[in-house]
Amino acid sequence: MPAYKDKNNKWYISFRYQDWTGKKVRKVKRGFETRREALEWERRFLLKENGSMDMPFGSFVEIYKEDLKERLKRSTWIMKISVIDQKILPYFKDKKINEIKASDVIAWQKEIMGYRDDNGEAFKPTYLKTIHNQLSAIFNHAVRYYELPSNPAAKAGNMGKEKTAEMLFWTKEEYMAFVEEIMDRPISYYAFEMLYWCGLRMGELLALTPKDFDFAEGIVRITKSYQRLEGKDMITDPKTERSNRNIKMPDFLVEEMQDYIKALYWAEEDTRLFPITKSYLHREMTRGCDASGVKRIRIHDLRHSHVSLLINMGFSAVAIADRVGHESIDITYRYAHLFPSTQKEIAKKLNLERN
Repeated sequence: MPAYKDKNNKWYISFRYQDWTGKKVRKVKRGFETRREALEWERRFLLKENGSMDMPFGSFVEIYKEDLKERLKRSTWIMKISVIDQKILPYFKDKKINEIKASDVIAWQKEIMGYRDDNGEAFKPTYLKTIHNQLSAIFNHAVRYYELPSNPAAKAGNMGKEKTAEMLFWTKEEYMAFVEEIMDRPISYYAFEMLYWCGLRMGELLALTPKDFDFAEGIVRITKSYQRLEGKDMITDPKTERSNRNIKMPDFLVEEMQDYIKALYWAEEDTRLFPITKSYLHREMTRGCDASGVKRIRIHDLRHSHVSLLINMGFSAVAIADRVGHESIDITYRYAHLFPSTQKEIAKKLNLERN
């Protein structure tokens, strides 16, 4: 496998290979700094074309990245690459992917689970599971598309737990006590009003612009999400396809948002109505809770609070899922445990029916 230098003193390779149709094709790749880089690129290319798994894990990860990069949302991609580059590649990079065994994965798990940061804190169980799932996803890709015989991460078994943080919520009375304490800052007040009364995700709120509102119909259109990625403000698609939705606002909220937008004399149709950060909302949440004495919940728990309010008002799971943009109605049913009084009411009505 020869490599050559061009007139710019860069290395390049030129070779023939047989493509998937059986046709002989010439491949030329330029711009390598060293002969070794050029030859390594050719070797990896031929391994991929031949479907061979006799390559370093790190080389297959490059193939994995190329295969998936255009299929994933930017935010998902950044998180995935961070886990791969920081938690997986340092251990497996130079091992041949077809020689990695379940015992190697178990040894890696012990190392990851034994990690402690400067404060002596270990990774959370949910994060451990995320890391393992990413390793398993790479092996699954190799099994499904590149003829790797089996997935050693699946054989080793998972680490960590899937249990997420407890789902908290405010009653309407708790919310009203809280919001009264932050009314001195209009941007905070109107932000929390939209979060609580519409059940928005934080990214959906921060992406709102004046043109998203149809005040004649009393509707706010959710078509995008705001995220801060790699130090830059980015507007992306909503979390899921079902997240694209029109939300009918209560009349009082229509009036409030009209007043808020009118007060923003500098705002144009595409101007973000809430040019604030997630950290700002967290600080305001703490300020309002401290002042009102209401228990501290997460910003996302306001979405749970909206769902719980609608359930207690008697709306169906289908209607609620449509309003908040749940991808599946099964997600809505997860809220049932928040309402023990519902079960008592059912039993009471069944007793009346029986008698």
